[in-house]
Amino acid sequence: MRIGYGWDSHEFKKGIPLKIGGVAIPHGKGLAGHSDGDVLLHALTDALLGAVAAGDIGTFFPPSEARWKGADSSLFVKEAMKRISHAGYAVGNVDSTVILATPQLGPHAPKIQERIAELLSVPASAVGVKAKTPEGTGTANAAVAHVTVLLVSRPKDEPARASVAEAVPQVEVDRLVEKVLRDVPEPKRAPKVKVKK
Repeated sequence: MRIGYGWDSHEFKKGIPLKIGGVAIPHGKGLAGHSDGDVLLHALTDALLGAVAAGDIGTFFPPSEARWKGADSSLFVKEAMKRISHAGYAVGNVDSTVILATPQLGPHAPKIQERIAELLSVPASAVGVKAKTPEGTGTANAAVAHVTVLLVSRPKDEPARASVAEAVPQVEVDRLVEKVLRDVPEPKRAPKVKVKK
């Protein structure tokens, strides 16, 4: 098991589309950054890379390189996932907090949850997305994201079976097991045989 932590922050700026967690959100301002400014996916990328001691987002996607200008941050997450897989791990679960004054993130949280789950190949129930306001911090014109990830070991000879198992929510597995146990008939008892002495 490995744990990774990442955080990132970007200022709001007019004339830029707002994307958080891979989801486009209607708003008058977006987050300024060399890529698409997706503060949540940037923090997630750092958390994933940090969990396997592979460096940080700037190591792989330096802002000095023009090819990453306006890039979709999901590319960063996908590259981090390659590093995770190469190291023999899979994502167990993720918890995140986004701190911003506006817009309200609550209505968009389910879509963000689904998108991150898709990028990480985990069920949505393994992705926590929370939003807080920056009361008293003086960061009303910025968004800040904190992300923690838990990685679990994946047997190198069973990558396909492991990913299939991770894609099935535990509740469904429990129901299936209960159904199978109900449908199994009681074993018939063999008649007692009298032994002549």
